[in-house]
Amino acid sequence: MMEFIAEQFGKQYAPNTRETVRRQTVHQFLSAGLLLQNPDDPARPINSAKTTYQVNGIALKVLQSYGTRGWARKLEIYQLRVKTLRERWAMERELQRIPVVLPDGARILLSPGGQNLLIAKLLEDFCPVFTPGGRILYVGDAAKKFAVYDEAGLRKLGVTVQEHGKMPDLVIHDIEREWLVLVEAVTSHGPVDPKRHEELHLLFAGSSAGLVLVTSFLDRRTMARYVSDIAWGTEVWIADSPTHLVHFNGERLLGPY
Repeated sequence: MMEFIAEQFGKQYAPNTRETVRRQTVHQFLSAGLLLQNPDDPARPINSAKTTYQVNGIALKVLQSYGTRGWARKLEIYQLRVKTLRERWAMERELQRIPVVLPDGARILLSPGGQNLLIAKLLEDFCPVFTPGGRILYVGDAAKKFAVYDEAGLRKLGVTVQEHGKMPDLVIHDIEREWLVLVEAVTSHGPVDPKRHEELHLLFAGSSAGLVLVTSFLDRRTMARYVSDIAWGTEVWIADSPTHLVHFNGERLLGPY
């Protein structure tokens, strides 16, 4: 888009303004029904590098009539239909979402694909085994920043969230053992390495509960790519071996440091 704008209209945008163009132009086109996102694969993750946009065929026919006698009438008809179209598209997007049952029985929907598939497995397989009776305080979601955010529960433990972008993907309060389990779901981004280890300890420095840091992977093959980066004093959980943990610890097994 930016290259086209530069070539056709002589307007140059710096490469680092891509996100601004996406948020302040593409998003508005999507909301107006002028564009469709990932029509070839609606389940594609929101942050996928393969994300594509396509001009809505109905809107395209209207736009192509601009300057003709039929423009006003076609525009009027489109404006009457666009609300119904938006509702249909919203319903289609909703059907693509991942239903997840939390340990307490509550149900949430996560946006499709990406790390959310792993987060769903964490909630359904990791939590019952390793944090039974735990309270879910935070669940990240790439499409809307978070799916669960128990601000009062975090504040009660002495944690105040300033930036959701720095949060782990999953925060669980193990009430019985008074642990705060912080989990990163790794699909495209890195594990709890020494830098992330320090960031999380700073972010949760006020926690009255002991911190347990966990990196999760879908399978061992993915883990193998990151194993040299994983920080000591942390745990690793692999979705295809859900009842096991890999301990990157010297002094003890699962527990706060």
